[in-house]
Amino acid sequence: MNTFIEMGLAPELLQAIEELGFDNPTPIQQKAIPVILGGKNDLVVLAQTGTGKTAAFGLPILQLGDTVSDNLQTLVLCPTRELCMQITNELTKYARYVKGVRVVPVYGGASINDQIRELRKGSQIVVGTPGRVLDMVERKVLKLAGIRWMILDEADEMLNMGFKDDLDTILAETPREKQTLLFSATMPDAVSKIARQYMNAPEEVSVGKRNSGAENVTHEYYMVHAKDRYLALKRVVDVNPDVYGIVFCRTRIETK
Repeated sequence: MNTFIEMGLAPELLQAIEELGFDNPTPIQQKAIPVILGGKNDLVVLAQTGTGKTAAFGLPILQLGDTVSDNLQTLVLCPTRELCMQITNELTKYARYVKGVRVVPVYGGASINDQIRELRKGSQIVVGTPGRVLDMVERKVLKLAGIRWMILDEADEMLNMGFKDDLDTILAETPREKQTLLFSATMPDAVSKIARQYMNAPEEVSVGKRNSGAENVTHEYYMVHAKDRYLALKRVVDVNPDVYGIVFCRTRIETK
């Protein structure tokens, strides 16, 4: 299926996709969307960041969801606040012409009372980080007994960040009858164990080589003494005056 129309997506979604400038589905969307629309099989998707994963699960779920009901139907778990907001924003854009859809993000580092109020208004889709989602479950604000889709996005990163126990507790609260979709850039043993334990004979689709980095990214590094790292960074910027990037720091003081 080389076009979104051939996949059988609803006109409301097709209109939003066109306005967002999407011409043709990415390879991962071509493989994943028909499986999810089929609604029967669990799915493991191996793909790097930037391959269109959010649309791959978001478009079919928006099409299949019940917009008449305000009950929670989809839970999306992801490793970071930033990704949580990104997924929420993208799903909201795709649902621009789908009446009645509410997408609520829940994540740490923001007012939990505000998020509780948003959840109590009702929503079909919740996107959250494991720690805050578990907090909402334990407070009886987030009830998972009726969800139809469970999505684990960047599962390998969630496990790397130490969310294994949270994931186990959350997944244990979900119903057996649901479609589970696991997205991961790599497939280490810990992710395979999650798939075996919580998924029912999942199909597996992949884009690119398994456990490999993105082909359009190169990695370069410079070894310097700690006391020289700022000088080294300044030189990198001097040589690349139009550089656009992110500097990761270990502590708040270093960041300042």
